[in-house]
Amino acid sequence: QVQLVESGGGLVQPGGSLRLSCAASGRIFSIRTMGWYRQAPGKQRELVAHITTGGSTNYADSVKGRFTISRDNAKNTVYLQMNNLKPEDAAVYYCNIAPFAADNFWGQGTQVTVSS
Repeated sequence: QVQLVESGGGLVQPGGSLRLSCAASGRIFSIRTMGWYRQAPGKQRELVAHITTGGSTNYADSVKGRFTISRDNAKNTVYLQMNNLKPEDAAVYYCNIAPFAADNFWGQGTQVTVSS
C-alpha cells in the first residue's frame, strides 16, 4: 500500500521561500516518476514539477526558474524548493506519481499561503 505524506507548507511573504517534503511508503517511489501538484481554491489541480527516477526534471512554465524539484531515493522522499513565491502560488500542494497521478495515492497535502 502506498502512502504519501506532504509537509513543509506555511505562510510566507511574497518573495519568500519554502521547502516542501513528501515522504513515500511502499515500493512505488523507487520505480516511478514523482511529481508535485497544486490546487488553488476554485481551480483544477495542476502538475507543477516532476522528476524521473534518474533525476530528469520538468516544470510548468509558471514556476520555471523559481521552483526546484529533487528526490532522495534512499529516503523515499521528494522535495520542492520554492523561491520567490508569488501570491498566485498559494494552494494546497500534493505529491503523486507523474505525469498521470493515481487517484488512490493522494495524501492530505500541505497548504502554502503567500501573503503580506
